[in-house]
Amino acid sequence: MHDFVLPFGPQHPALVEPAHIKLRVEGETIKGAELVLGYNHKGIEKSFENRPWAKGVFLSERVCGICGHYHTSCYCQGIEQMLGVEIPDRAKHIRTLVSELERMHSHMLALGLVAWEVGLDTLFHYIFRDRELVMDMQESLTGNRVHFAMNVIGGVRRDIGQENYGKMAKNLDTLEERLKHYLSVFRNDSLMKIRTRNVGHLSRMKAKELNPVGPNLRASGIDYDVRETGYLAYKDLKFRAVTGEGGDAQERCIVRAKECLESIRMIRLSLTTLTEIKGDISLKLPSAVSVKEGLETVSRVEAPRGELFYYMQSGGVKPTRVRIRTPTYQTFHVLEEILKGHTISDVPVIVASLDPCFSCTDRMTIIDTKSCKEKIITKHEILHMRDGGSHEAHGHGGHPHV
Repeated sequence: MHDFVLPFGPQHPALVEPAHIKLRVEGETIKGAELVLGYNHKGIEKSFENRPWAKGVFLSERVCGICGHYHTSCYCQGIEQMLGVEIPDRAKHIRTLVSELERMHSHMLALGLVAWEVGLDTLFHYIFRDRELVMDMQESLTGNRVHFAMNVIGGVRRDIGQENYGKMAKNLDTLEERLKHYLSVFRNDSLMKIRTRNVGHLSRMKAKELNPVGPNLRASGIDYDVRETGYLAYKDLKFRAVTGEGGDAQERCIVRAKECLESIRMIRLSLTTLTEIKGDISLKLPSAVSVKEGLETVSRVEAPRGELFYYMQSGGVKPTRVRIRTPTYQTFHVLEEILKGHTISDVPVIVASLDPCFSCTDRMTIIDTKSCKEKIITKHEILHMRDGGSHEAHGHGGHPHV
């Protein structure tokens, strides 16, 4: 039997966002896979260079719709590092609290989508129903359900009032009870075990080699979480990283469910701490923030999918360079490894178990329009060009579109 290439995506019912996976299959068995991304490029890194620092906060929130608060937290944290300032303790706890709500919002979305891909539509609807409780808390605290605009350079925009505490406590109690039940379903349901156990397995050794981040790394037994560095209020909240052992699709779901329970614990503790901490919620910085020209910094936070990394270089009143490395960029390449040996029907479940976000991952696609046939310029051809390779290899004389 001969191998042949089966395209999966970029438009596919089992994909929430566009990605093209070229599956090399023999019958129903996957022998290899090649990823093709680049369908969501927004030119967002270049856009930072044309905006003052303060306007960049709104731009960073739009890198991703489901973890925008992490992007603004990471962006603002980097600017604060270059300015040499520390935000008030109350602002640290509010940033952390909203971060953990957004983590639950993201993880429950991922768990629901895995349930949907497995075929447990009832579980999918239950999880999405309860995710609305998180969305309600987000709206109550920030005024919005998705893009919160909660962070400003030097702190947060909005305080948390006592009127929010009662409703949040009730919602957290409900979520804790139901998440424990969903955790049991992911562990013990017969269909879930058939479709996810030993499916998409990433061993501890392979995880060290391929170096993904977030729950996908911790599910393979490796304890790496940026929150352990104690940034914002995580040191005060006695954060405990969640790790697993299985390294398969089932374990990745279990780790996310457990992280939701850990988020609930920290949110409760943060609410208690906020009743004791008084003071400002932001520093009194000028509206036109200026950073010493030539300064550069690296800022990191633990987003729902893993380590989010910002590199920023200052040009004074605006940045000269902002480079964003999102968690999916660091993780999605493991798909080529964990798909091997599985069947075509396993692909949707394995992809969903990684919880990829292509919208915040895509950076650019370079297309050679002058060659006989339009083609995408690959990373290897760009490196070949950099190292003095032949002009024909990279379409010299043409006009690559970025």
